[in-house]
Order: sequence, then structure tokens, then C-alpha cells
Amino acid sequence: MRRRDVLRAGLGAGTAALAGCTGLVTEPVGAPPVLEDRPDAVYFPTHVEGMEMAGMGKSGAYRFALMYSYPHRFWNVNGTETSLTEIDDEDSVHLMATVWDAETKQVLPETGLSIEISQDDDLVTQEVIYPMLSQPMGFHYGANFPLSGDGTYDVTVSVGGVSTRRTGAFQGRFEDATNATIPFEFSESALNELKYERTPDRAGNRAAVEPMEMGMPMGFAPTEEELPGEVAATATTGDAKLVVASLDAPPEGVDGDGYLAVSARTPYNRMVIPAMAMEATVTRDGETVHDGALTRTLDPDLGYHYGAGVDIESGDELELRVTTPPQVARHEGYETAFMQFDPVEVSV
Repeated sequence: MRRRDVLRAGLGAGTAALAGCTGLVTEPVGAPPVLEDRPDAVYFPTHVEGMEMAGMGKSGAYRFALMYSYPHRFWNVNGTETSLTEIDDEDSVHLMATVWDAETKQVLPETGLSIEISQDDDLVTQEVIYPMLSQPMGFHYGANFPLSGDGTYDVTVSVGGVSTRRTGAFQGRFEDATNATIPFEFSESALNELKYERTPDRAGNRAAVEPMEMGMPMGFAPTEEELPGEVAATATTGDAKLVVASLDAPPEGVDGDGYLAVSARTPYNRMVIPAMAMEATVTRDGETVHDGALTRTLDPDLGYHYGAGVDIESGDELELRVTTPPQVARHEGYETAFMQFDPVEVSV
């Protein structure tokens, strides 16, 4: 079902009830209310929205993709709290951008990204947009934007460089600010042709919308078979899956006799979970051999992970602690997950 059909059904059933009080409506007619009994975990959302590719661009080592969908609600994260961002009356579209490395096709979190929209050389709007997680897209950047009607817009996507530690072949890369301008042909009629499906039979279930096929790299974490070194253990906390890898030597750019890497990913879709703070304690024969932070790291082989130069031996006891939840906004279905983490202990 497309959104215009949902709107028509919603108007037919509720126009009389809404007469005289439209100022109280904070979601488009037809959008289901937020579930009251959501689990503290990944859950299937109340509705599924389609998206469309607006275009791609490139600059230096970076490649960009720009997508659009209906304006929609999302949740921002500030420390350990979430806050709902409602749809504004002026919002025309939800724009989403993804940035990846041209050589490895690896999606790049933590670049800092802004969007400037212009039409006929006149500025329409500009904004630093949110790093986000969604079930069909994984990590991306997004926000709702007002537009001045149908027409062609120039959307300039700007990045400020990757702030995450880079190792291996990524050392010294992704440091410079750059941008790419992508033409965007917008029409409300084309927007309203996008898929819009209510999911009352699945909403709230412990499940996730499947990833979309968009003809571009997605923010998947490496499979356990793809990770270098040895997968020493796995654990789940806060509904995030933590895969612990042990390497005999650290990646280039890190000191140490060995390397401990923790790859955090979503259940169901194996999407990277970035921007957490994580600590680890390694105990061997009753003695602590490491107790400290795991650094957010981007590596061409390990992907985005949390790591430290620690020599891990068989029989070691490992405690992992997430001290700050992922500081990324969430689309519906992720806003209650990855927020409250209990320490986990594993044997390696």
C-alpha cells in the first residue's frame, strides 16, 4: 500500500473527529501511534516506509549517496536519554545520506555531516544532520527538511573528516573536509508513490525489517568468518551482539603484543553499532592483565570496532562494560534497544 492510499483511508474514517482540532495532530493522518508496550530491545515497527535513491556523488576518497522518504519521527540520544523528534508541519521530506570509502566500500561512521539545499542558486535550508540507525539502512545520516515545492534542488553533502582512530591501510586517510553536490528532482506525487505499509500484525515483535537493496554499500559488520584473528567469544547485552576477536598482533598504528577487538552489531541484520564507550577487564589466573577503555577504531579488515593492544590467551576471563550507549539517533524499532547495558563476562 502507498501512503496516499493510507491517507485516503485515514481521512475517510476520521475527518469528522479531527474537525476543529487539527492543531493537535503531530503525525500525518494514517501514521500509527507509538506503541505503549515496546520491549527494551529491537522490535518490528508500526509501519514500514519505502525510500528512493536521489543520486550519488564523489570527492577524493569519499563516495556519497542521497536517499529520500516521507518525513517521519525519530529519536535523538543525549547521553543515556532519548527524546522523540516529531514531524513538523513544514517538513516535506526525510533525507538520508551515506558515506563510504571508494576503495574498500566500507561505510564511514563519525564523519560529521551537513546538508545544504539550494534551488536556482538560492539557499532553501541547511543543517548539520543526525547520525542515525535504521533497520533497513543501518548507519546513515538523516533529518527531515522543508522544501519550496516540486522542482530540482542542489543538495550539497559535506563531511568534516573521520574522527575515529584509523588503523592499517586506513591510517592517514579520511582526514580532510570535503563535499559533493547531488541534484535532487523532487515531486510530491513521486514521494506519495513510495511504499507505506502499516504492520499491526508484527508491530512490537522481537524482529526487524529486512535490509533494503539500494545498489550501494551498507553498514554491515563483518561476519564471524570474515573477521581476522580468532573469534574468541560472543555475548549479548542491551540487545547488541558483541563478537570478541583476538589477534596475535595489533593492526598497524596500535602498540601491543596482541589485539582485542570487539565488533558490536545489531541482532537480525548485523548492522554496525557505532559511537559507544566500552571498557574491558582481562583476568588471567586471578590477576588483572588489562583494565581500561576500548578505543573506537576503523580498520579495513576488522571494520568499525572497539579495540585495545592486549595479548589474549586461552583461558582468560573477559568482562565487557558499555559505559555510554551509542550516541546516534534511532528510527522506530531501535529507539528502545542499545540503551541499557549490563556488564557481560566471557571466557576466551
